[in-house]
Amino acid sequence: MIYVVRSGDSLTSIAKRYGVSLERLRSDNGLLPEQPLVPGQALVVFIPKETYQVRSGDTIYGIARQAGISARELIQRNPSLAQGAPLTVGEHLTLRLKEEPEGSLMVNGYAYPHIEQRVLRQAMPYLTDLSLFSYGFREDGALVPLADSRLLAEASLFGAGAVLVLTSIDESGTFSSQRASHLFQDQRLQEVVLDQLLQVMLEKGYLGLDVDFEYVEERDKEAFFHFLGRARERLHQDGFFLHVDLAPKTHAQQSGPLYAAHDYSVIGAIADSVLLMTYEWGYAYGPPMAVAPLPQVEEVLQYGVTEIAPGKIQLGIPNYGYDWTLPYEPSRRAATIGNQEAVRLAGQVGAEIQFDTVSQAPYFRIYTGGNCPSGLVRGCPQHQGQAESGPGIRPAWGGVLEPDASLPPELGDPQRPVSHSGRAVTFFSPPLDFCPPL
Repeated sequence: MIYVVRSGDSLTSIAKRYGVSLERLRSDNGLLPEQPLVPGQALVVFIPKETYQVRSGDTIYGIARQAGISARELIQRNPSLAQGAPLTVGEHLTLRLKEEPEGSLMVNGYAYPHIEQRVLRQAMPYLTDLSLFSYGFREDGALVPLADSRLLAEASLFGAGAVLVLTSIDESGTFSSQRASHLFQDQRLQEVVLDQLLQVMLEKGYLGLDVDFEYVEERDKEAFFHFLGRARERLHQDGFFLHVDLAPKTHAQQSGPLYAAHDYSVIGAIADSVLLMTYEWGYAYGPPMAVAPLPQVEEVLQYGVTEIAPGKIQLGIPNYGYDWTLPYEPSRRAATIGNQEAVRLAGQVGAEIQFDTVSQAPYFRIYTGGNCPSGLVRGCPQHQGQAESGPGIRPAWGGVLEPDASLPPELGDPQRPVSHSGRAVTFFSPPLDFCPPL
């Protein structure tokens, strides 16, 4: 279950209320020692139905087999096990929960090679697939390799399928329409790139290919479709699947550089599965707002199912945030911040995490600079009522999942709608259009 912290709560009182250990509650939520709770903070509480006390000689696999569950299920119900800490004689492990999830769920996470190990391990027990971001290609067709050995090992360890992500990102670190166009217009070059991709996938044990080409020019869309069709043909010959990332459209005629070539009907028919990139309404250079406001997400999904078989659709979920400074200036980039980092920031300054019922996203505001006392001060009276324009005001938007706190520079999309202002922190879960995410 999810428990929202209220004023006066302590970790001890919450643990006692639900009959879980203090250490377990802290570990399951990635809380640092002596880290204060923040009103409005969301905590996951695993309430046990059946437990097991560890004895000398026990192993994770042995305990799971004895209980009639998989090792993955045991780790999911005891997240601290994912970090690789040895079992402690006398500790109590949860075998079954009072509220078990029903049905099955496919969960894909996107990760950079530099992702923090702790963050990766928190997510891995819950992933069915891990997409490694990303391989690229040069103008001569040579692949830009990825240091993927560690991530492949983690995927194998936790039984997740590894997916190779191919992007049109060039040497500048941004999605290149020119680089993509060069590929689409040269069939010989396509075969060179596909030959290399298939060789890497066969050698390293990948299960499929994720194509993430953004800002494809409209004049190239037919050639883009042809490339995807050829890629599917080559991939299927060797038993691989084709997955394609799509911009968040709400109707077929949606214009703009991000949307023009992402035809839901055509690409949905070609691909084995697609990702609807339902995020980045709030982005680094835009006015502060939720990264994935629920009404906008629903609108994209409602359109998506009219053009693509629902069973092919995967939905992007936010799991990182942005930290905006007020007054908002389009030229000033918001800082990327992790969910846990944002919660710790709120705790340091005594801010209370709020919840926006329209966007269905948490947020908070803090005050800096100006005539406020030194440091970060909650509720500075000199700035009351100045959330839209007052100096030094920082609001924050957030989510509930744990991300990698060190993401590279984002690609802002000026075509996306915006509504809120302020300094905000928004959170996002993989996948990202530039990275997905863990």
